[in-house]
Amino acid sequence: MPSQTILKQILIWRAKHISHKQFVYILSIVVGFTSGVGAVVLKNLTHFFQHVLEGNLVKYYHHAFYFLFPILGLTIVYLIMKYIIRNKVSHGIPSTLYAISKRKGIMKQYQMFGSILTAPLTVGFGGSVGLEGPTVATGAAIGSNISRMFHMNQTTRNLLIGCAAAGAMSSIFKAPIAAIVFAIEVFSLDLTIASMLPLLLASLSAILTSYFFFGDDILLPFKIEDKFIIQDAPFYAVLGVAAAFTSIYFAVVYDRINKFFEKIKSPINRLVIGGVLLGILIFFIPPLYGEGFEVINNLIAGNPEKALENNFLQMDLTNIWVVVALLAGLVFFKIIASCLTFGAGGVGGIFAPTLFMGSIMGNCIAKIINYSGFVNTPVSESNFTLVGMAGLLAGVLHAPLTAIFLIAELTSGYELFIPLMLTATISFIITKYFSPHSVYNMELGRKGELITHDKDHAVLSFMDIEKVIETNFVSITSNMNLGEIVHTAVIKSNRNIFPVIDAKTKELVGIILLDDLRPIMFDQDLYSEVRAHEIMQPAPEIIDMDKDKMTDIMKKFQDSSAWNLPVVKGDVYVGFISKSKLLTAYRRQLINFTN
Repeated sequence: MPSQTILKQILIWRAKHISHKQFVYILSIVVGFTSGVGAVVLKNLTHFFQHVLEGNLVKYYHHAFYFLFPILGLTIVYLIMKYIIRNKVSHGIPSTLYAISKRKGIMKQYQMFGSILTAPLTVGFGGSVGLEGPTVATGAAIGSNISRMFHMNQTTRNLLIGCAAAGAMSSIFKAPIAAIVFAIEVFSLDLTIASMLPLLLASLSAILTSYFFFGDDILLPFKIEDKFIIQDAPFYAVLGVAAAFTSIYFAVVYDRINKFFEKIKSPINRLVIGGVLLGILIFFIPPLYGEGFEVINNLIAGNPEKALENNFLQMDLTNIWVVVALLAGLVFFKIIASCLTFGAGGVGGIFAPTLFMGSIMGNCIAKIINYSGFVNTPVSESNFTLVGMAGLLAGVLHAPLTAIFLIAELTSGYELFIPLMLTATISFIITKYFSPHSVYNMELGRKGELITHDKDHAVLSFMDIEKVIETNFVSITSNMNLGEIVHTAVIKSNRNIFPVIDAKTKELVGIILLDDLRPIMFDQDLYSEVRAHEIMQPAPEIIDMDKDKMTDIMKKFQDSSAWNLPVVKGDVYVGFISKSKLLTAYRRQLINFTN
């Protein structure tokens, strides 16, 4: 009670002294700071577990721990979800997109700490996933609940979720511009001055927080030494094509393995199957342990042998083609390891696995070009490693601008801007053709529930079908005679359309228009002879609450030219939606969306 009183006083003071716009700016700074702190906590906990386990036990005791740790970590995560959180902690960014699309930007309170408790255990114990998604989800949940606490509307909630995403990425990678672009591209925020300034404030707040705790340390420390030359442009185009097909492979494997685990109803069975298979993979391929940034840094530094020195086949790493084959194997198996981690119940993100696969793919392509004997001047393997990351980010996440600006900021310059643009664009175009939706929004995209940059589609996605259903239509049973229809429906209703339903099942069987009744309704001789099923007609279109989205409903009105369409739920009659009410609701939502 005292806390509610204090909050009430704050709200009253805010309403008197601070405008809505100014308050949104303040909240965006707070959300950016909390996202930065969340990134710090997640990163430190994960690195602590990884240092203790992989750095000490595996290195100095026994290689078999590579098999045991992932199973142990996933088991602990399962117990935490079941007995402490008592809720399933979903993948970071997809769950956030779902909250924006279907829950009006409302995220449950346990999501503020769920990822902090589970993601470090998943990744620190060897789960082959990243921390970016959980960090975004944590910040987004905090932003959502802060906005609810201060009674912000849906549009502001979604904006603050975008601020949290920008803050998380800014803090992790120390790339504030790329973080803003990421929030706009992935969360489909409307790019206006009103949204831009909060995103800037959140990104700035988060990166200052990161500098305060981590200093100048960055995930991928690298300075460009080999400048881009125009003769390399065709090779970067080839890299873009390779990135596209690797992205398609990523999406297909991700989708199929997820569907496989969805068929397994028991979480224990999922844990056992996924955990054992993941343990086997990491035992034989140790570079798949955790996020994999150490492998990326070794590749950029030109030391692929260091990343591959623990290969179980003990193959000769002085042979360049052996190195290429082993690196290609890492690309092939990384997404499988990530999906097994998710399938077994682990919590993490796909951003780091995408960077991991992209860097190795780029390095492989450069090595093939240099050692195939077709070129006189070798290409830069470090540059191809970096640009490969951008190519796969553009393809897998459908975020080419994020990919370009992230790598540009990580390298502290724009010398690679042209190859980044070339590779990312080609990868994005080809991947988009074969895979319309990114891995983040694949499921929402299939259901037509995805918020996109298409403002018309976005506004329709935000609309709630239940709020436009009208129930003041008098229904008629199919066996009613004309007299009953006139006295129980026509006289009592102020509408000119009557749903006809089955008396037992309540299913909609047709409709009767007032125009259908006028020629006979005054002929009392027909009152006992004519039945409803004789004069009813099929509805021009029927809206199914369980299947139809707002975009489908709009199309049905457009195709049928009707002013009222009946709504059913599992064939049972619910009510009608009128075109006029639908357009009024659309106009109101459009105003809210734009503001």
